[in-house]
Amino acid sequence: MNSLLITNIKQLVGVEYIPSKIRKGKELSILPTIENAFLLVENDKILDFGSMENCPKRADEIIDATGNMVFPTWCDSHTHLVFAGSRETEFRDRIEGLSYEEIARRGGGILNSAKRLQNTSEEDLVEQAFARLNEVRGFGTGAIEIKSGYGLTVESELKILRVVRQLKTMTDIPIKATFLGAHSYPIEFRENHEGYIQQIINEMLPKIAGEGLADYIDVFCEKVAFSTEETDRIIQAGAKYGLKPKIHTNQFNCMGGIQTSVKNGAISVDHLEVVNDEEIECLKNSNTIGTLLPSAPFFINDHYPPARKLIDADLGIALATDYNPGSTPSGKMPFVLSLACIKMRMLPEEAINAATINGAFAMELDKEVGSITKGKLANFFITKPIPSIAYLPYAFGSDLIEKVFIKGKL
Repeated sequence: MNSLLITNIKQLVGVEYIPSKIRKGKELSILPTIENAFLLVENDKILDFGSMENCPKRADEIIDATGNMVFPTWCDSHTHLVFAGSRETEFRDRIEGLSYEEIARRGGGILNSAKRLQNTSEEDLVEQAFARLNEVRGFGTGAIEIKSGYGLTVESELKILRVVRQLKTMTDIPIKATFLGAHSYPIEFRENHEGYIQQIINEMLPKIAGEGLADYIDVFCEKVAFSTEETDRIIQAGAKYGLKPKIHTNQFNCMGGIQTSVKNGAISVDHLEVVNDEEIECLKNSNTIGTLLPSAPFFINDHYPPARKLIDADLGIALATDYNPGSTPSGKMPFVLSLACIKMRMLPEEAINAATINGAFAMELDKEVGSITKGKLANFFITKPIPSIAYLPYAFGSDLIEKVFIKGKL
């Protein structure tokens, strides 16, 4: 048995003695901490924690964290980490005044990334994605969801999910895979939506299920993508193969995507830059999590999700990066927290809970990660010396994470 003891922790953040339910409404601002604490790890699990007055005397390795804080690692529940190359030319287009929808209609956006990915080998995709995965781990991410959706052909969607499968063997970070073939309509199916839906249902899904490549199914339910009726069909087709829905919706329009998702038992509905009172009521009567992605509206210069309204309605929300080449070319979770506080008026404690334990719930990993709890994976990070919890999102330009541990290993 290998043991690791972190001593003299200024504040041990996000502790749970009993595994919690998802944090909703006012509960989101409750962030349990222990001052002058220790954390004991045995092999890959958290064995014990508490006040220094009860600190064990021995361990195989001891780290003195005087002046530093310890947090559970971030749980990034919405990314598109596997993609080929970048799209800075569209960055210029937006600066010159083109909207996300206009770029998409010109064959840019998702279709641009799909064309590049189709011409990139699986080996190259693994290399690129693994570099990104290592980067986000350095930012404190200790669990992640990765979607397909930049393939848009049977072969390329499978290729992305096979890359995700390889990544799972290359890292200790828990990874969930999501099939997002319904991300956009390929150019050849723009006037034949039914043809592409049939390809998703009859060709992609059986092969994905046969290889066990995905945990979830996703659909981009928007005016520039799939209608609510089309979304409903695709979700139900995925359910026949055991794939639970995690749906992109309400990024630009309120069009019934939330109601469709809730009806089908979606784990989460992601984006929610626009949301009306009827949709909030629908979410209140469900177990579906609202996942907010503030770095997307930051990058495309759009309006932010109404986080305060959602929290005040007693909803459970998570925060994630939406890491992708078009609308969020960043997987830096600390910056997402800063945006949540600055642009969406979330309290630092609310943002931290949304990015840790609620993010874990949004990937059904709450039994493994998301909090400092006995028996959970020892996925945590040690900060540099900081004066308070709020300093982490406050100092948005500083790199405040000193050491990241995954399964108890630096």
